[in-house]
Amino acid sequence: MNSNIHAIDVHGHFGQYDHQHTDPHVCRFMSASADEVHQRALACGIGTTIVSPLRGLLPRFHGRAYEGNIDTQQAVDVHPGLRQWVIIDPRDARTFDQAATMLAGPRCMGIKIHPEEHGYPIREYGDALFGFAAEHHAVVLTHSGEENSLPADFIPFADRYPQVVLILAHLGHGPEQDPTHQVRAIQQSRAGNVYTDTSSSASILPNLIEWAVQEIGCERLLFGTDTPLYYAANQKARIDFADITDDEKLSILSGNALRVIEKLQVTNASS
Repeated sequence: MNSNIHAIDVHGHFGQYDHQHTDPHVCRFMSASADEVHQRALACGIGTTIVSPLRGLLPRFHGRAYEGNIDTQQAVDVHPGLRQWVIIDPRDARTFDQAATMLAGPRCMGIKIHPEEHGYPIREYGDALFGFAAEHHAVVLTHSGEENSLPADFIPFADRYPQVVLILAHLGHGPEQDPTHQVRAIQQSRAGNVYTDTSSSASILPNLIEWAVQEIGCERLLFGTDTPLYYAANQKARIDFADITDDEKLSILSGNALRVIEKLQVTNASS
């Protein structure tokens, strides 16, 4: 497999990792400027990274989504390999108005939500978030795999709003170390609009990627790294050397993202 393919990383971040229960050295290791994220990606053949700001998510329950979105807009304007996820915190009405404006821009690819870091159950806020996304023809990338963001809890909203593309982040991440939650949720969905990304630490498990391809097809997997929390080159190597076909690797690394995200971005810009 050509390790220099122009891959598309649908799940990146930049900024300071600020977590009170994490060793300060680890917080420093998991932090990076937008320029560092951009350079690391280019070094391993990732041509495009779609990012959201750690400032908008952390520290837990105290992230500043509105200010972080401004940081991201500025970062993607000066780094040609970066694109934006605009964060919506449904308890902050300003982020809905801000997202409506940013989604109309050519470098904003969709909406990022994080029920865990912002501290709300998706069961209570799903209609507000998915209704907004449907109105704006937006892709939604969400953290998934914990109490407020169980993958199965998103499926009623994905079915209710079939025009919304939903990416359940962190393939293999779930309670009780059960790696099947994202795949099972996709299998339960009726509208065919649910995907997962490879951005969890669980993706390094032997056979997880291969099992997911067997269960839901490569078309439902998008490449993600969770950079700078994880090292982008490691995450890409896991796909480059996966025991799947080269065509399946190409779909995961770039083809699916081009089909899902860029197509909807064109739809949004022309509506």
